[in-house]
Amino acid sequence: MLRFLVKWAVNIIALLATVNIIAGISVDNYGSLVIAALAIGLLNAFLRPVIIIFTLPLTILTLGLFTLFINGAMLYLASRLVTGFHVADFWSAFWAALLFSVISFLLNILLNPMPQITARSWQFSQSKRPADDVIDITGGTVDDDDTGEGEDKPRIT
Repeated sequence: MLRFLVKWAVNIIALLATVNIIAGISVDNYGSLVIAALAIGLLNAFLRPVIIIFTLPLTILTLGLFTLFINGAMLYLASRLVTGFHVADFWSAFWAALLFSVISFLLNILLNPMPQITARSWQFSQSKRPADDVIDITGGTVDDDDTGEGEDKPRIT
């Protein structure tokens, strides 16, 4: 629950910054801003993955750049769902979604730093078995009848 609240707070701050920077985005009051941040988070969590799967060939063809248009569409859809949150046109939504993503990414890094990666190594000690227990396999051939004539057979020593 705490993780959800932190992500929601990050979305609220990122959306507030986006509204103040991008000209085509506006909110009537802070309540609309909070609800819009929640709507964007829910759309990104549930609808965006479905759209990405359906548009995967186009996303691959454009080397992932089509995802920026999907993000803009999510922001534009959120403006249609939340009263008091206004987006002038799709291009305003596109640039706002790009800025929103960057700000949200940076805030998430600041608030939730990446976990420290630990590497473990094991040092194997000397074998406690005597050297006679070690099986050494070498390849070669042996003459079965020791005459030097005939077929040689594989030898394992």
